[in-house]
Amino acid sequence: MYKKIPDEILLQVEKPARYVGREVNMVKKDLSEIDIRFAFCFPDVYEVGMSHLGLEILYFFLNRRNDTYCERVFAPWVDMEEKMRENNIPLFALETGDSIKKFDFVGFTLQYEMSYTNVLNMLDLAGISLFRKDRKEDDPIIICGGSCAYNPEPLADFVDVFYLGEGEVLYDDMLELYKKFKKEGRTKQEYLEALLDFDGLYMPQFYDAEYNEDGTIKSFTPNHPKARKVIKKVIVNDMDKVFFPEKQLVPFIEVVHDRVTLELFRGCIRGCRFCQAGFVYRPVREKRACTLLENTKKLMESTGHEEISLTSLSTSDFTGFEELACGLIDEYKEKQVNISLPSLRIDNFSLDLMQKVQEVRKSSLTFAAEAGTQRLRDVINKNLTEENILNGCKLAFDGGWEKVKLYFMLGLPTETEEDLKGIAHLSEKIVEKYFEIPKEKRPRPVAVNASASCFVPKPFTPFQWDAQDTYETFGEKALIVKNEIKRKQVRFTYHNTMMSSMEGVLARGDRKLSAMLYRAWELGCRFDGWTDLFDFNKWKQAFDDTGLSIAFYANRERSYDEILPWDHISVGVNKSFLINEREKALRSETTPNCRQKCSGCGAASFGGGICHEVQI
Repeated sequence: MYKKIPDEILLQVEKPARYVGREVNMVKKDLSEIDIRFAFCFPDVYEVGMSHLGLEILYFFLNRRNDTYCERVFAPWVDMEEKMRENNIPLFALETGDSIKKFDFVGFTLQYEMSYTNVLNMLDLAGISLFRKDRKEDDPIIICGGSCAYNPEPLADFVDVFYLGEGEVLYDDMLELYKKFKKEGRTKQEYLEALLDFDGLYMPQFYDAEYNEDGTIKSFTPNHPKARKVIKKVIVNDMDKVFFPEKQLVPFIEVVHDRVTLELFRGCIRGCRFCQAGFVYRPVREKRACTLLENTKKLMESTGHEEISLTSLSTSDFTGFEELACGLIDEYKEKQVNISLPSLRIDNFSLDLMQKVQEVRKSSLTFAAEAGTQRLRDVINKNLTEENILNGCKLAFDGGWEKVKLYFMLGLPTETEEDLKGIAHLSEKIVEKYFEIPKEKRPRPVAVNASASCFVPKPFTPFQWDAQDTYETFGEKALIVKNEIKRKQVRFTYHNTMMSSMEGVLARGDRKLSAMLYRAWELGCRFDGWTDLFDFNKWKQAFDDTGLSIAFYANRERSYDEILPWDHISVGVNKSFLINEREKALRSETTPNCRQKCSGCGAASFGGGICHEVQI
């Protein structure tokens, strides 16, 4: 029976629908028939978590099992947290309202480093001891997955299991084994030791780290005979046969992405040297267009959404893109369903497709230029010329668009003042392209919104050894760009520099950061990805109180022979390949994409995907 939150509490908080569940397509099960309870926790607010495709996939994937009930849990907003603590209401799952402390597994998806304090806060709200060593036999098993799990060390003291790879591969085997151990009355520790037989699972308790006097890692060694020296991620090879839900949850309130979402493929062919996702999700594995059209039909029937989003790392690289897009337009245009096309590359853009899409509903176009000069685009292996960018924008303007969003990065390796000013110059050249159109054909003024994120060196990228700029330097660089812009049609914004600095710390941190994270949480840090709640002073105090240094983790260059905190994990991409890519970056040399030529990164070892479709 659902344990309802009292109305007097819901009436005192913003957006009470965040906490009541009961959405369209929510799964309901009889608890008397359930062997395993799994809490899928998203360490951010409901509207963000409910927009995450991975949640939809794993929610329905786990709930297809008759013996398992997967329920959703989101971080309560600050007003609801206050009421929960005042009234001794533990963190609860939306499906039943039960405290997640009663569950067998509490799983977190780690999509962003700045959500780590929310992980701790959610455990505390649930009445679960934060540190792994303090938890008892009847406490849930804490498991984390997602893109940030590829460097698990900052959370190592809090988490039992890190799942490295794609959830559809191992969860059935893990749950079958758990059910067997539970029936036999075996201990949680015995279960965790049995998981050492699986690749793709990392249990920090079975590894010891030693440090040099300068703070770098001296050694990282297994302390259990079954623990692997290197844990390799697990992937799905056949995307046409992999599970995909026929339904999606339909929230009662507006969420960040309120639409049907189609996953076209996993991985990316491009190899942009700053992009962690482009390396950790290799190799590229596609679905067929006919599979996606069938998925769409079922999802539209079960949700009633008015927008379809095509999502992948570089959507227009999908080989069945034209067949899929035209099929969707033919089927849904007259039903006034919008087709959203994110992640487009300007050099691979179809004017014909643009014109078809705009007949339904027109929105701004988003292009990722990343750098303002060709030299720097070559350094990051963007494989995109200024001519490509300007011609692509001209096509967009000819097709009736007048709003363009441009994404850039500040602080990329080898960046100069000329590169920074190039952001302003390129944005203004795009405006000039608009004015090449005859006046009578441009009824509305052009708007170019250029936004810049701050470069964060990430694990498993060629730039994982590079120093990150300080937040002060990021601010100075943003001012150079802003002062160089002369046209009123160009608007420039940039990301919170102090938040990016902390992201840089956590992205490449070791397990010593667990103590700092705990102290930051004690000081009140939570929802640190939200600008209005992020408090850099608290983070600095947490560093001071634990004797650690922001500069050590964020602002120093690593040598190739330094042991990195994630060296015991393999995403299939060889370290030698990453080093070679970094050296090519320093020479401003580019690498062809995976369809043009295989570069031998190592991802072929998975035995599937694009690596086995092209000549090696």
